[in-house]
Amino acid sequence: MASGNAIRGSRVGAGPMGEAERGDSAPRFWISYWCANGHETRPSFAEDGSVTAPDFWDCPRCGYPAGQDREAPPSPPRNEPYKTHLAYVRERRTEADGEAILAEALDKLRATGRPY
Repeated sequence: MASGNAIRGSRVGAGPMGEAERGDSAPRFWISYWCANGHETRPSFAEDGSVTAPDFWDCPRCGYPAGQDREAPPSPPRNEPYKTHLAYVRERRTEADGEAILAEALDKLRATGRPY
């Protein structure tokens, strides 16, 4: 049994396909970029004179930065491991500083007379 949808397979606003309906596309130029894994990416840019291609492009396959020099691609970024709050505190303070801060806090707490 046929459904009542006569325009099945189309979408609202869809028109005829082809260059005649959309107009001519702008002239393009392509530049090759290579990442550290050897992947080549070739994005296209409009040739209108005001467009300058960027020096670096993100590789869509691995996410590394890609450059225009195939023999010397940019190095991948170095990822820092996740640090806890305690790790950042230990970078800023020495063990002696921590002991002094703890002793000062305990002295204040003992001065109030409240049990901890």
